[in-house]
Amino acid sequence: MGKCPICKVEPSQEMHKPFCSKRCADIDLHRWLGGTYAIPAVEPPDDFDAEMEAALHEIDTPDEIH
Repeated sequence: MGKCPICKVEPSQEMHKPFCSKRCADIDLHRWLGGTYAIPAVEPPDDFDAEMEAALHEIDTPDEIH
């Protein structure tokens, strides 16, 4: 089993896996809730909505027969 990601000690119990104790599990939870940890997101360009509307309009418009 690996080391605790917070304090780097070998966990002695399976109860709080992958952490060694409730304390380290709570520290990790606090970091997630406090925004210390974050999953990076890719922001769409500023004109994304306009591009989507134009593309959807193109799909919905029937081709004219000449």
